[in-house]
Amino acid sequence: MCMVIHQPPLFSLQVLIVSTDPAHNLSDAFCQKIGREPTPIQGFTNLSAMEIDATEDLDKMQRSMEDATGAGHDEDGNSGIQSLMTELTNSIPGIDEAMSFSELMKQVQNLDYDVVVFDTAPTGHTLRLLSFPTILEKAFGKLMDLKDRFGGLIGQASAIFGGGSPDQVQEALLGRLEETRVIINKVNTAFQDPALTTFVCVCIPEFLSIYETERLVQELSKFGIDSHNIVVNQVLFPEKDAEELGEWFDSNKDGLQKEAREICSKMMARKRMQDKYIGQCFDLYGDDFHVVLMPLLDHEVRGVEKLKDFSELLINPIDLEE
Repeated sequence: MCMVIHQPPLFSLQVLIVSTDPAHNLSDAFCQKIGREPTPIQGFTNLSAMEIDATEDLDKMQRSMEDATGAGHDEDGNSGIQSLMTELTNSIPGIDEAMSFSELMKQVQNLDYDVVVFDTAPTGHTLRLLSFPTILEKAFGKLMDLKDRFGGLIGQASAIFGGGSPDQVQEALLGRLEETRVIINKVNTAFQDPALTTFVCVCIPEFLSIYETERLVQELSKFGIDSHNIVVNQVLFPEKDAEELGEWFDSNKDGLQKEAREICSKMMARKRMQDKYIGQCFDLYGDDFHVVLMPLLDHEVRGVEKLKDFSELLINPIDLEE
C-alpha cells in the first residue's frame, strides 16, 4: 500500500500504515525512524506510519489497571494485576494478544485518517489476529459462567499479591475484558464489510508460499473477510516464460563460457520452478482474483523514490497476453 499512496486516486486521502509484524520493516523501507506514534513519511503529504510493540501495549494497559486499583507488588516486584494477567493468559491462550490489539485499535480509532493499512506478519500471526473475537467469546463464556467463583479467586489472589481491594481488582479486570470484547467485535464487523475492508495477499512463486497463501485465502473466507487481490513478488522475467527463455539458452549455450552456462542453467531451473507455481496460482485464483506479478529487481526497494518507481509496476502491471 505504501507504494501506491502517491497515485492520483489517493492524493486527497490521509493514510496511516500500521505494522503489527513483530519483525517490523517500515523503517527500513522508508529509510527513516518510525515509532509507535504516527510518524509522517518524508516525501509524502498524506502518509504516516506506526510500528506497534504488542508487549509494550500490554505492559501499559497493566500499569493503567494497577494505578486504577492501587495494586501493590509482592516481594518479587510483581503486582496483583500482573500476576493475575499471567494466570489468565495461561488459562486462555491468546487473550493477552487480544487485549493488546484492542488497545491498538482504540488508539487508531481516535486518529483522523481516511484509510488505515495493516502491514501484518506471515500467515500464522495474521490468522491469530483474526481469531481474537473467537478467543474472547470463548473466554467470556468461561468467565461469565464462573463469574462468582472467579471473583472470589481474584479477591484471594489480590490479597496474596498485595493488590487493592478484591472488588476493585475484579471490576478492573472484568471491565477491561468487556471493553476489549466491545472494541474487537466492532473491528471484526468492519473487517467483514467489503465496502470498508479488503485483504491483499502477498506471496512469492514457491511451494510453501503458495500453500500458505491458499491457507490464508480459505481462512479469510471462513471469517467473512473480502480478499480478491494477490501480489506475486520476486518473479524472474515475468514478461517471458521458461520455454521461451529455454529456447534462447539452448541455441546460445555453446557460445557461453562455462561459468556463464552454469549461471544461466541455475537461472533457468529457478524460472521453470517459478512458472510452475505461477501457473498453479492462476489456476487457483485467475477467475476470481486480481493476480499481479511483480518482477525481481537488481536492487533493493528502499527509500521513497524507489518505492514510487516500484509502484508503477503494481498499478500498471505487465500484460501477460502480449
